[in-house]
Amino acid sequence: MRYILSLSYDGSAFCGWQIQPSSPSVQQCLEEALAKLCGGPVPVTGAGRTDTGVHAADYVCHFDLAGNLPFEASDFCYKLNAILPRSVVVHAVLPAADDFHARFSATQRSYTYFIHRKKDPFVAAYSWQCGFPGLDFDAMNEACRYLLGTHDFSCFEKAGGANKTSLCTISEAFWKPYTPTYVQLMRWPVDAGHDEEERHSRLDRESPYWYFRVSADRFLRNMVRAIVGTLIEVGRGKRDPAWVKELIEMGTRGDAGESVPGHALFLSRVRY
Repeated sequence: MRYILSLSYDGSAFCGWQIQPSSPSVQQCLEEALAKLCGGPVPVTGAGRTDTGVHAADYVCHFDLAGNLPFEASDFCYKLNAILPRSVVVHAVLPAADDFHARFSATQRSYTYFIHRKKDPFVAAYSWQCGFPGLDFDAMNEACRYLLGTHDFSCFEKAGGANKTSLCTISEAFWKPYTPTYVQLMRWPVDAGHDEEERHSRLDRESPYWYFRVSADRFLRNMVRAIVGTLIEVGRGKRDPAWVKELIEMGTRGDAGESVPGHALFLSRVRY
């Protein structure tokens, strides 16, 4: 019988999702825990690969058993989480149709990349400190428009990928300011003389915390980190927003921006 696992993981200590010969991976960690719980090898198939150090807030995988789960679903999750390290948590286990496939049945995946514009020890582990002065987020969001739709995104693909095609369909891409929870709880000070709408508008413009969200039917190797690095070039004023359109139409990986660090990237949702 086939089962679905939903989970989250902190990728800091892993080489990524997929099993590697000499480095710890999330897949290996999960398979070892399942083997202990089920009394034998339990291969798992994930929704896709994540790079070294990349995290997942909403990951999905599937596995097959000859019969039913050895415990009730809630007990199964409880026992599995007790075996897994703190960096991996299983949220639910559900029965699945025999033809369900964690990777090939997925219709959309979303990634989120976090940056902060000033030194902050409380977000540094999961956000990239982007210290370039005067980033123009309006220009970066204008550039995002050229990412939308179905295109050959090979200009953002890391060399060595084994994809049969570089065509992807991006359905959303945007930058947006946010306020970390701890800042909200500490009541980030604001001027009392502004009305509520003006105050929020000003905080958005001045926010040192931003995230980039992108959703697509599929992603190429290193694609999101290369896109972020490219959009940063636009934000710094080194390139016009329309440069992104030219890159997609005629550019190579060497023409695009540098890949940003992986520790600030999250696989945030998988849809089926």
